[in-house]
Amino acid sequence: MMTNENPTAADVLGVPLVITTRGGVIENVHGGHAAVVSADGTILAEAGDAAVWTYMRSTAKPVQALPSILGGVPEAFGLGEDAIALMCASHQGTPAHMETLERMLELTGVHEEQLVFRPQLPAQAEAHDEVVRGGGGPRKLYHVCAGKHIGMLALCKLRGWPMDTYAEREHPLQQELLRTVAALAEMEPEAVGCAIDGCGLPVFALPLWRLALVYARLGALDASPAAASPAGSAMAAAAGRIAAAMHGHPALVEGPGRLASVMLGDGNVVAKSGAQGVFVFALRKEGIAGVVKLADGGESPWPEAVCSILEQLGLGQELIASIRRQIPPDIVNDAGQVVGRREACLQLRRNTRR
Repeated sequence: MMTNENPTAADVLGVPLVITTRGGVIENVHGGHAAVVSADGTILAEAGDAAVWTYMRSTAKPVQALPSILGGVPEAFGLGEDAIALMCASHQGTPAHMETLERMLELTGVHEEQLVFRPQLPAQAEAHDEVVRGGGGPRKLYHVCAGKHIGMLALCKLRGWPMDTYAEREHPLQQELLRTVAALAEMEPEAVGCAIDGCGLPVFALPLWRLALVYARLGALDASPAAASPAGSAMAAAAGRIAAAMHGHPALVEGPGRLASVMLGDGNVVAKSGAQGVFVFALRKEGIAGVVKLADGGESPWPEAVCSILEQLGLGQELIASIRRQIPPDIVNDAGQVVGRREACLQLRRNTRR
């Protein structure tokens, strides 16, 4: 088991999780790690090493939205569930995304130029081409993390915190976000790793199984708020509100054809992708979460890896069917021919270590 936050290349490489074939020959092997964790902190199963350290990347977004919900941002600025979904989103720049983001700016009084990152074009190909055809150019609002940043700046505005330094590690906002992640991961804040994310904010690192634990608790927090402390009850209500917003607007959380949006069509699931190969999902009724980390940083193997985990757990048959229907394992070339397949080869080891 890894016991520190500096894994070697061999540690990160892990074990084969998914293969791609072409003409019956294995063309690629996607290695990495996977873990399944219960909300009480039990590691139920793993492939590779559940304790390997990883950055949360955009899987942190639903957790990073919690302080804004707890702080009353939606009520203070009249934001709806669609805005809460965008706070949790890696948006693709579609017209629906942009309409909600523009309204968020208008209602909160946050200015687009206050967002710390550089202007971009939309991430989705069709939206990108539409902007270019229309003579448009890069905007900060097209950045996949724009909704998260607007929510954070709105909280700063409400709390009277400095807005021009909101991305700095020692800012009160970032310290509150760190404490929130640490509490859900059952870690001391100083034990959580920290670097800089693609959007300019601090990004947290932790053992892979603890990322799954965060989601298991995020998904299960609202299951029995009456049994929680007052602070826990408030957190439970906020988590439930975030889950409801993600379920109500799955296409806003990522976009058409994206695995997280497909899985969020199931009201029992909280799911989110992150850059560099990390994907995590929670099954709320079961009180568990699964996480996959691909060593090559890819995304295309995620659906088969997730389906394999669900199959080995004996859970989510309808969810599996929905994923495979919307994101088929077949590889289709530019001529429309089926030329290969993605096939899971990961093998979960059942265990109860913590």
